[in-house]
Amino acid sequence: MTATGTATGPTGIRLTAPAPGWSITADVVVVGSGVAGLTAALRCAAAGRRTVVVTKAQLDDGSTRWAQGGIAAALGDGDSPEQHLADTLVAGAGLCDEEAVRLLVTEGPDAVHRLIATGARFDTAPGSDEIALTREGGHHRRRIAHAGGDATGAEISRALVTAVRAAGLRTIENALVLDLLTDAEGRTAGVTLHVMGEGQHDGVGAVHAPAVVLATGGMGQVFSATTNPPVSTGDGVALALRAGAEVSDLEFVQFHPTVLYLGPDAEGQQPLISEAVRGEGAHLVDADGTRFMVGQHELAELAPRDIVAKAIMRRAQEQGAEHMYLDARHFGAEMWEHRFPTILAACRAHGIDPVTEPIPVAPAAHYASGGVRTDLYGRTTVPGLYACGEVACTGVHGANRLASNSLLEGLVFAERIAADIAANGTTAPAAAPVEARAPLPLLVPEARSGVQRIMAAGAGVLRSAASLAQAADDLDRLQREAAEAAEAAVEPVAASVKAPEPGVEAWEATNLLCVARVLVAAARRREETRGCHWREDHPDRDDASWRRHFRITLDADRTLSIHTTQTAGFPSTVGPAPQPALTSDTEPTP
Repeated sequence: MTATGTATGPTGIRLTAPAPGWSITADVVVVGSGVAGLTAALRCAAAGRRTVVVTKAQLDDGSTRWAQGGIAAALGDGDSPEQHLADTLVAGAGLCDEEAVRLLVTEGPDAVHRLIATGARFDTAPGSDEIALTREGGHHRRRIAHAGGDATGAEISRALVTAVRAAGLRTIENALVLDLLTDAEGRTAGVTLHVMGEGQHDGVGAVHAPAVVLATGGMGQVFSATTNPPVSTGDGVALALRAGAEVSDLEFVQFHPTVLYLGPDAEGQQPLISEAVRGEGAHLVDADGTRFMVGQHELAELAPRDIVAKAIMRRAQEQGAEHMYLDARHFGAEMWEHRFPTILAACRAHGIDPVTEPIPVAPAAHYASGGVRTDLYGRTTVPGLYACGEVACTGVHGANRLASNSLLEGLVFAERIAADIAANGTTAPAAAPVEARAPLPLLVPEARSGVQRIMAAGAGVLRSAASLAQAADDLDRLQREAAEAAEAAVEPVAASVKAPEPGVEAWEATNLLCVARVLVAAARRREETRGCHWREDHPDRDDASWRRHFRITLDADRTLSIHTTQTAGFPSTVGPAPQPALTSDTEPTP
């Protein structure tokens, strides 16, 4: 395969789904309603672009509203973008795009002030109008702005949803995006989607637009235990792969170190115990009350998340335990009630009172540092397709996201996407989309929990060649069963498994299998420990061999092409890639 900076073209691969029964047109369709999606939509609309927002649930049901800690920016006295840059690069473990990080930390403070102008209300210092700032892991300065104590995401979501409704933007709620539409030249022509329930539209339809902004959030539901909401099923990454776009860095899944431990069989969304609790002085201890992070890192409990998560897992292994504890009893009832009311309520709802007892905690899947590869204006390798927020790989996070950089990344890059669409986008109707090739076989909805268990066992915080090989084999089996079921729908004697009916649960399970297989394929190749990727059989960081990225595409024949860059830098998403050429290989994938 030749080394180019753009994808090989449209794959023609789409989910098995009914043909669209309705359609609307727009200049821009934004998929997702978190900080990234709504910011992009507001800015595009302000630039005069006819903008439609599509969201999987209600406008305020995405990942943003679950963010507790806050948004990081150099807003305080003595802080600077350069210091924020340095902390981000350290956390990213040698794989950050420094230009992207510099852009983030430089444009970040003004973007936060524009968010405030939109209506977001952050907590202020007592007796002052100055924004109150706290610390989180990996930060050497207090630079985390928060709202409602520990309800920052909910406040940002409230402000942006209010602004979207006040602006009269067209929104389609309860809509699962299915696939990207592309024209004969491979350019974006809109999306297909399925609207759940009654409303102006129902069932499968299409939004025809020459620009699509993916802001679909993460893929935490690929694991059994996660902090992500149920809607985080990797839909945007799977859609982009089927459309021929490149994805990168999916092996770098950040496991939040302090998630409320609810038992070995707990599945689905788990309560997060914000890093801000440690920022305010809580201690990580084992069952004997020993602070095991002291001496592990200069910042102790405030070390970057990958270091803390690994330390928790090591201590648990050493002691034969399933979890550690977060001790903040010294806060007292008043501080808990005023600074962390959401976390206090969540703990008490599960029978834990952090005012009087330590909180049992363990790592759980939290954030995807990788995603759909973009440039500094959010452009992917498919013309007209943009991505921002957790679904994107901008190069900001590298191998491990610095705490509270995610809301800022979504904010800053959404504004840059809107600026690019305003300057270079077209208001002409999207070209006629090409027909899809043979549809992708669907997974039975019941297989979703199987994917999650496979990933938790083989590709969690602790990984090895053996565990990843087993995960790959188990995922391959699920894919074979889906293919057999699809054949059985045509020829009943071909298989004993009945093909699932197209629907939300089957589409989500299929998307989870797609992103799981890509994640495992990348993790198997990265034979080192770096950032939040921990290989037990390769415990050291290896810059000489692995300070580089994988660029992954899904080809028309449904094989996965994995290219390895020769440096830590990414080639452009537009035009020819810089030399030297890439190495590549292929393997089957859904």
